[in-house]
Amino acid sequence: MATSTPRISQKAASFTESVIRDMTRLAMQHDAINLAQGFPNFPAPREIKEAACRAIQADINQYAITWGAPRFRRAIAEKYKTFYNWEIDPERELTVACGSTECMIASMLALVNPGERVLVFEPFYENYGPDAILAGASTLYVSLDPERDWTFDFQELEQKIDESQAEGGVRAVILNTPNNPSGKVFSGEELSKIAELAQAYDFYVLTDEIYEHIIYQGSHHPIACLPGMRERTVTISGLSKTFSVTGWRVGYIVACPEVTDAIRKVHDFLTVGAAAPLQEAGADAMGMGQDYYRQLLSNYRERRDYLVGSLERAGFRVWTPSGAYYIMADISSLTELDDVQFVNRLIEKYGVAAVPGSSFYHRAESGKRFIRFAFCKTMEVLQQAGDRLQRLKG
Repeated sequence: MATSTPRISQKAASFTESVIRDMTRLAMQHDAINLAQGFPNFPAPREIKEAACRAIQADINQYAITWGAPRFRRAIAEKYKTFYNWEIDPERELTVACGSTECMIASMLALVNPGERVLVFEPFYENYGPDAILAGASTLYVSLDPERDWTFDFQELEQKIDESQAEGGVRAVILNTPNNPSGKVFSGEELSKIAELAQAYDFYVLTDEIYEHIIYQGSHHPIACLPGMRERTVTISGLSKTFSVTGWRVGYIVACPEVTDAIRKVHDFLTVGAAAPLQEAGADAMGMGQDYYRQLLSNYRERRDYLVGSLERAGFRVWTPSGAYYIMADISSLTELDDVQFVNRLIEKYGVAAVPGSSFYHRAESGKRFIRFAFCKTMEVLQQAGDRLQRLKG
């Protein structure tokens, strides 16, 4: 009997596995310090771990309401009111999902039709391209310019949106602020321009705000709070980064009732729901006081400043991030290798893992001089990495 070649879908064949996760596997293989994948190596807050344990012991182990446990949704709404003076209806405008990753794909599948266009700022978090492919959408890109502190050109943005009108226009813009990988925090002027265009050209803004509480310069302003944007914005955040629980996979989505209804249906058939005991712990996390957030930021600022200095001393050109916990570094002065070759050498010879910059661009050549480091690690680990990186100087 003849054997047939396994057949896979065109969608699955059109993107690769995660480069970031692949770098983690390579780091483990070579016993390298993992500054590639953005997960903390230090404990989550004791209070929320204890809350999760209490919930499990209390037998909160079955399905929560598909779109989120009521107590957690109420706590999320209260947090948005406290931080942004934003009144959210937890019954009609909130959906809890399995991490911000599911939040984004569920939102895209709920709002974007096959063949429609999604605009992405680049460099971008690597999931957004495959998300668009899975939704059957095509992508447009607008560059964040590293030579101008990762700003974008207003004229280029409007021109790309306007030119797409002949073919149906842009259905959604993906906005990630603070931005992974660049650490950019979008300014009030930039948010206002995006909002102006969203209303003029009738598109949604899908905004990934998972790093909203890790900002060193400026402040976080949800674009949904700008005039005219509440009905056309999908706001995504979660527990992972703020509370150092990336493995819990608990995220949430804020959107107007009509959009929330659509997202909830998609979410239900993607994952049914997020882990019930972890949602109970999430409700406790939402009540953490201002001291927690101040200490979080202080700790990350110390780590950022240390790794920026270590990279500069090792010969990298770096951009000090305004938010999130990543540093983009230019390797041009250190090597003639491209980003992939250099990262492989960095892991195998020097024992430090980073992410090739090309994984954050739709054309690999645009990112070949960049690599990304994550500094969500203990100071001890960052100091060990810094010592190893000094060997690059010869």
